[in-house]
Amino acid sequence: MFRSFALAATVTVGSVAGAQAQDTEILNVSYDIARELYAEINPAFTSQWDGEGDLTINQSHAGSSKQARAILQGLQADLVTFNQVLDVEILADAGFVAEDWQDQFPNNASPYYSLPAFMVREGNPQNIDGWDDLVREDVSVIFPNPKTSGNARYTYLAAWAWAMDEFDGDEERVRQYMNALLDNVEVFDTGGRGATTTFVERGIGDVLVTFEAEALNISEQTEGYAAVVPDRSLLAEFPVAVVERVAESRGTQDVARDYLNFLYTTEGQEILVSFNNRVHDETVVEANVDRFPEVGLFTVEEQFGSWAEAQETHFGSGGTLDQLLRN
Repeated sequence: MFRSFALAATVTVGSVAGAQAQDTEILNVSYDIARELYAEINPAFTSQWDGEGDLTINQSHAGSSKQARAILQGLQADLVTFNQVLDVEILADAGFVAEDWQDQFPNNASPYYSLPAFMVREGNPQNIDGWDDLVREDVSVIFPNPKTSGNARYTYLAAWAWAMDEFDGDEERVRQYMNALLDNVEVFDTGGRGATTTFVERGIGDVLVTFEAEALNISEQTEGYAAVVPDRSLLAEFPVAVVERVAESRGTQDVARDYLNFLYTTEGQEILVSFNNRVHDETVVEANVDRFPEVGLFTVEEQFGSWAEAQETHFGSGGTLDQLLRN
């Protein structure tokens, strides 16, 4: 089975400081399928942390948009490691995150990235190779609800961008394609891990659309599954930020920032790539050149203008997604 859901969500490390040293506790609020990744990041970071007292790192995981709303409603996050820029922007607009958050860390505050890909059952019995196969009448598709999951919004936008490219910008044909795709979705879970559970543990669907990293992780660790990476997909950035409003009140700005900077170190990048995320560190990229196939990547900015525009046009109330689901 894939890496256990029961992995501890808290890591504590003690320093050599005296008993009077003040302990520190931080909360990383993250997206749904990153539980195991950060359970491995945490002890690697704490082993080199040089602060005083004990450091406790807690984790919280759910759909990225659901997590952003939880912070707005009072969840005391010191930092976020999300899978969608829009969800950090929501926090920035509300004053929880600095307006220039993308300038505070390299690569627009995205230490790693992925792309929507497919996971199929062993032997790929339905011969699913690309986005066009997802609308066949004999194919049942699983991916989360784009209203609650950043993972799913990437899937929806990747499918739309592929169709725009495939049909030379003919929006009527794109809408027909998207209607057929949504009609083939058997279950809309609220987050990416729920969709994985539906596909793997409940045995529903012929293909799961999720991040390449999740598809590769499951297929490598679990018999009976294989990852299929399409020739074209959408760049999925994984933005990070310090939640300044909370961290300032708790005195955790420095450790939160150090934690996020650790993701950019060679050690951090090696852990990220070990979970099949694509990274930026040139040394780590070169050492893992055979791990990932070449893919033509669309970007949200090129295809949709911006995340804000995509949200308003496609995912807002009465937007294109709602229109398609009503048909």
